[in-house]
Amino acid sequence: MSDTQTLPAVPSSAIATASNNAVLEFTEDEKAALENMSGMDKAALLMLSLSEEDAAQIFKNLEPKQVQKLGVRMSETVSFDQDQVNAVHKAFLKDVTKHSNLGLGNSDFVRHALVSALGAEKANNLIEQISLGTGSRGLDSLKWMDARQVATIIQHEHPQIQTIVLSYLEPEQSAEILSQFPEPVRLDLIMRIATLEEVQPAALQELNEIMEKQFAGAAGSQSAKIGGLKSAADIMNYLDSSTETQLMNAIQSQDQEIGGQIQDLMFVFENLGAVDDRSIQTLLRDVPADVLQKALKGADDTLKEKFFKNMSSRASASLKEDLAAMGPTKISDVEAAQKEILTIARKLSDSGDIMLSRGGGGGDFV
Repeated sequence: MSDTQTLPAVPSSAIATASNNAVLEFTEDEKAALENMSGMDKAALLMLSLSEEDAAQIFKNLEPKQVQKLGVRMSETVSFDQDQVNAVHKAFLKDVTKHSNLGLGNSDFVRHALVSALGAEKANNLIEQISLGTGSRGLDSLKWMDARQVATIIQHEHPQIQTIVLSYLEPEQSAEILSQFPEPVRLDLIMRIATLEEVQPAALQELNEIMEKQFAGAAGSQSAKIGGLKSAADIMNYLDSSTETQLMNAIQSQDQEIGGQIQDLMFVFENLGAVDDRSIQTLLRDVPADVLQKALKGADDTLKEKFFKNMSSRASASLKEDLAAMGPTKISDVEAAQKEILTIARKLSDSGDIMLSRGGGGGDFV
């Protein structure tokens, strides 16, 4: 990261100094700086403020995709101005001091922090592993690999093993892996995923051991409830639009009922129109302006208005002008932008920051 800016490390006395509330008051310029920075920008700035050793310790506790995206953002960073640096440091210290009296190391604090960061399902799984001392499982080694590498590793395995692997990994990575297979194989695997509900402990343990032999790591022995219609829908959500359409048509042809159930569980860009205003406002803070502009180019007037009304009048007017002046745009570019926004929305939903209503059930949330 030789081309990144070196920021002053956060001093060890900073937390103690933070007890003085006056130190943590934001200036107007610092407030403006925070508003104009995405969550990824703030994380990158904070990481660049740390020593290499401390940054490495944080990286160890992130998910593979988070490491990749944060690392890229850090390497892209050219400079931050002093207001941005001060604002992010103060915001971080404020967050830390909120929990200073809860007892760091307390199990309730750890549980609440993990649920807030990862969502209840992922947090409970991690807490269970911490309690059992199991560490990472053999299958987890695949999370750090490129989709093509994983596809190559499992391409000659039995379809049931491929199904378990794709069901176990994160939907975004599984979608990338699935895209590497021929169309008939993709259809077979997504149908198997949709009808898979639970993997017996012995089978999961055996698969973990196979992966461990190849890549090392500790293997777990608990059973896992993986797969199912929701898992299939989540993976479908991350496929590019042409592959998604092609695969959905094939699913409908083979089993119309399963196809309909998967479609009902999928969350598409148009479904954002049913999301509450507060969640849209939260989402907008993390969506780059150019991505939003491209995505709305292909949206209907009702959905555009949903976004406009949740922006400041100034930002809304500016976006409307940009859209009016925007020339013809490739459908593939519009769809890619919409997919990017959906990816951000799902991550915010997983962390509990927003609620997304499902396409097939007006009152349901995921």
